[in-house]
Amino acid sequence: MVDVLGHLGMALIWLAPVWFFTDTPKTALAIVSTGFWFGMLPDVDLVISNQIVGIHHHGVFHTVLAVAIFAAIIGPLWGLVVKKLLGGTTWFSPDAQKRATAIGVIVVFVTGLAHLFADILSAPDVSTRIEPLWPIHKGPIAFIDVLWYQSVWATWALFLTGLVINGVLWYRYNN
Repeated sequence: MVDVLGHLGMALIWLAPVWFFTDTPKTALAIVSTGFWFGMLPDVDLVISNQIVGIHHHGVFHTVLAVAIFAAIIGPLWGLVVKKLLGGTTWFSPDAQKRATAIGVIVVFVTGLAHLFADILSAPDVSTRIEPLWPIHKGPIAFIDVLWYQSVWATWALFLTGLVINGVLWYRYNN
């Protein structure tokens, strides 16, 4: 498990394709800059585990099923909030406003999957390994341990990589 910035960086990396599918650079920037925060959503189990017995870190909230449920519930709400706040401005194009709820579902789903992927890459050495395909498949899907648990260099590398990729795409589409 990388630290918070690592998860946010992975979310930025996974959201980078937004630049190729939106009609304006400002819309892409609005989606990426407001959506990457959902890269921390599976870690809600850290808070809930203090309140509900049986919930633990890297448990049910670190599954594709939970991410899909989050995306189905929170995604449309995020889309509507962004549409309300940025609709009618140059930051959220009319085309994006028409698809705001769908964009929200995709953003929350992609960033949630980015979180799971980062944990697959880094959790096995010290922390509990995640079971991302539960309940279909119990147990981890792979033992990939390429990032040291709470590695400062990996955390910062992921975050800076996400910023650089999106910065380059911002520059590309504005020039």
